[in-house]
Amino acid sequence: MDDLTSHPWFFAGIGGSGMLPLALILKASGATVAGSDRSRDQGRTPEKFAWLESLGFDLYPQDGSGIVSPAQTLIASAAVEDTVPEMVRARELGNARMSRAELLAALFNAAPTGIAIGGTSGKSTVTGMTGWIMDRAGRDPTIMNGAVMKNYAGPDAPFASARVGGGAVFVSEVDESDGSIALYRPKVAVLLNVSLDHKSLEELRVLFGDFLAHSEVAAINLDDAEAAALSPRARASVSFGIAGTQAAIGIVPGSIEERTTGLGATVIDRRDGSTHRLDLKVPGRHNLSNALAAIAASNAAGVPVAQAVGALGGFTGLARRFDIVGTSPSGITVIDDFGHNPDKVSATLATLKAHPGRVIAFFQPHGYGPLRQMGHELAEVFARMLGPDDRTILCDPVYFGGTVDRSEGSERIVELIRAAGGQADYIPARDACGGRMVELAAPGDRIVIMGARDDTLSQFARDVLARLG
Repeated sequence: MDDLTSHPWFFAGIGGSGMLPLALILKASGATVAGSDRSRDQGRTPEKFAWLESLGFDLYPQDGSGIVSPAQTLIASAAVEDTVPEMVRARELGNARMSRAELLAALFNAAPTGIAIGGTSGKSTVTGMTGWIMDRAGRDPTIMNGAVMKNYAGPDAPFASARVGGGAVFVSEVDESDGSIALYRPKVAVLLNVSLDHKSLEELRVLFGDFLAHSEVAAINLDDAEAAALSPRARASVSFGIAGTQAAIGIVPGSIEERTTGLGATVIDRRDGSTHRLDLKVPGRHNLSNALAAIAASNAAGVPVAQAVGALGGFTGLARRFDIVGTSPSGITVIDDFGHNPDKVSATLATLKAHPGRVIAFFQPHGYGPLRQMGHELAEVFARMLGPDDRTILCDPVYFGGTVDRSEGSERIVELIRAAGGQADYIPARDACGGRMVELAAPGDRIVIMGARDDTLSQFARDVLARLG
């Protein structure tokens, strides 16, 4: 760690979900860290940047003025173009540069017990759950997450997407979308699922297979056919799954109790036949699968199954992961959710449809590029999962500037949903979507606000709830 804390760092895009926790971990380890963010310059989420300044981070406009010495190492998120002034200034001064993933891999690989959470969907929740189990087990972990962990959030840490510990354990989600998953050398590798997101299935099979092969022991989801097929690549493994009887860690058939705000089930460890009652404060069958993943991961790192199951009873969830904002006096509930790819949107809608009441699903695509790549699959999910009384509403994709092709947007998705028999509206401006949802909503309805890469969606969800009041 000393070679990482012995010189100053500059983060271009320090407020990003993948950048902020890294900056927190480096700062807490003793490094000098400064940064900039176009969201700060645009006046978005000012409370986040005020909090960072209160922690001692020096923040600058994104105009190059923060790059003051060739000794600084520049960290840039994937969204930062080479034309951004910091990048230009760093080239002029000859600053060393690292990607976000390279820095995370360096921190992770330096830890004696690295637990890497991989897969297309569920990574942040499983990272939070696993980190919480390791914390409750007295292992004092460092946790690197892409989402705010409610267990660690409070007035003094409103954006707690990282926990800095003094123990040997480092729990982190790892990303396949940019290929950087290949950089990690985990003691424990967790493979949740393998499905289309940013790369082809052929590429994903290679990346995730190598990920398993590079670990000492793997936790593998047997419910996912693609993940299960990669099991032979692992040197040793602890399997988990809800369905069937093959998984080492599973669920006793008939024991699942779904509730609107949580879930209960009996976990079975088939290696010794022991059973353990699990009570979760987060709803949805996908979170039961996430819990099994965290139990298997923790067990692979030496935590007894009974202790892991007990710890999860105190896990309170992540911000923007089926986050219930509130219920209006007339009985309309507003939910804030990170759903942005077909798998995540499907899991959220399945949780909603497991209970009575109409669903009004608002979706803000997280970019024009992703919309082109997975728009057809997203439209199919909305059309298939929602009924004739439900409604999907899309605004234009989030856009923070740059050179991306914006010729094809949300209107195409709405056309595809309608063609597949779904009820959908395209309203370009987000605020107007809010007005439309308030008009449509009736007692007993659930409004879900979905999208990624835009912190202001949470405020939008609170605004919709206030307008319903």
